Amino acid sequence: MREIGLLIVSLGIILIGAEAFTNGIEWLGQRLKLGAGAVGSILAAVGTALPETMVPILAILSGGAGPEGSEIGIGAILGAPFMLATLAFFITGLTALLLRRKNLPLLLEAKVVQRDLGFFLVVYTLAVLASFLPTQQLKNGTALLLLIAYGLYVFQTLRASKGGQQENLPPLYMAARTNPTLAMILAQIILALTAIVFGARGFVNSVQPIAGSLGIPVFVLSLIITPVATELPEKFNSVLWIWRGKDTLAMGNLTGAMVFQSSVIPAIGIALTPWKLEPLALWSAFLALGATLIPYLSLRRKGVIFPTSLLIGGVFYLLFILTVFHF
Repeated sequence: MREIGLLIVSLGIILIGAEAFTNGIEWLGQRLKLGAGAVGSILAAVGTALPETMVPILAILSGGAGPEGSEIGIGAILGAPFMLATLAFFITGLTALLLRRKNLPLLLEAKVVQRDLGFFLVVYTLAVLASFLPTQQLKNGTALLLLIAYGLYVFQTLRASKGGQQENLPPLYMAARTNPTLAMILAQIILALTAIVFGARGFVNSVQPIAGSLGIPVFVLSLIITPVATELPEKFNSVLWIWRGKDTLAMGNLTGAMVFQSSVIPAIGIALTPWKLEPLALWSAFLALGATLIPYLSLRRKGVIFPTSLLIGGVFYLLFILTVFHF
């Protein structure tokens, strides 16, 4: 019961941090005169990906030489993009469908989201294939290549998002005035991220005891439960932005996080673990790539994404859950 209570409290902390972070990151993007593409795909995505970054690092390091630390770490690394490409896409599409009551195309910058999804398909495939390399030296070389690819992605995104339009934003939570200073904006973002990371650490401390008490393999639990929690900031942010009609921010928050989590975070995992993916892990990666391919092809062929295209992600998620129970 203590671990379950810790899990619930951590969940609440992550949600509160996500709301404060969303508010602060919009103000930061406006102050830096960045477009919605860069705000969603880089600032918001990297910020809310901190829990996913901390979970595998803490799990791997705290696991020492034992296999459980690596299992939780790899599960969290692979579970993050899988959860975004399936469950988070499903929630975003369902939110848009319920709010607008029609299967209308999302109002977003198609080039931004298409670039994100294209990068994800390439770098995540590369990260998965690294599991089959025969030596650690080759794997480390792949990790370096993933980091370089993310640097290239950031450069292209920033170059394409200069000169963002100014818009009316709700007041910054930490400032009574409507035009807060940069220092106040950064202070709110840092406090929000601290709350998110603190909540993620609570989840790390509760995963292993819960797995033992339920008799569920640590890897399976970490691949399902941990990403659900650590991806809550992205899901919650995207629902908020869809609610406010900011579709580019909503999708960019998800797709930008997917790029970060398929390049930088796997690079960490490749460097700190043997990076040998078992069949269930490979299956989750295959499903994540398949769920991503649907909206990507829709953008390539039609230039738009319909909410129903995102709902298909829920089918891929359900398919994985059924596979887990079969195992």
